[in-house]
Amino acid sequence: MSSLQVRFSQALPLVAILRGITPDEVCQVGEDLLEAGFSIIEVPLNSPTPFNSIERLVKEFGEAAVCGAGTVTSTQQVLDVAQAGGKIIVSPNTNRNVISTSKQQHLISMPGCMTPSEALLAIEAGADGLKFFPADAIAPSTIKSMKVTFPPQIPLFAVGGVDQNNMKQYLDAGITGFGIGSSLYKPGKKRSEIQRDALSIVKGFQQARALHLQEIS
Repeated sequence: MSSLQVRFSQALPLVAILRGITPDEVCQVGEDLLEAGFSIIEVPLNSPTPFNSIERLVKEFGEAAVCGAGTVTSTQQVLDVAQAGGKIIVSPNTNRNVISTSKQQHLISMPGCMTPSEALLAIEAGADGLKFFPADAIAPSTIKSMKVTFPPQIPLFAVGGVDQNNMKQYLDAGITGFGIGSSLYKPGKKRSEIQRDALSIVKGFQQARALHLQEIS
């Protein structure tokens, strides 16, 4: 079982996507997220000075959370994330070189995919988990049909257009967890609102998972 699979068997399978976060605010937001129950934090690389933010997160929360980068599209970026101390590489696409370099650096690899071909290519290249993106363009029934062709231990995440209102549909389809972006954080959002929304998202996921487990038990 990979470190990603172990993490998701022991913790809340929600990835906080902090697109646009700055180094000066990242630890404050990280603290609020951990208090709400999040333990996986992604800083997209199209944020201001993202490697600085990742470095600060790792220094402050490295023992309590898996911190790393999103929107990773090149092998050099993987190396830069590793240098900053990041532990997880999340991509919007399926790139064999990015996946293999991530594994060479002993990082968790979660590439983005939309089709069975992309998903199976990612698994073959060594991906620890799959990110279905954008999820709002992929029906839960489609994911359910694809899932039967994947190794059962591979975690599947839905990212993009997912909130408390549709989480259960994706859980019923076989999704493991979710990446949460703009509904959780966006530049200029007040700290009190981030705290409120983080707690609401965690509660919404827990309720959706409870209903899902109740129906399949």
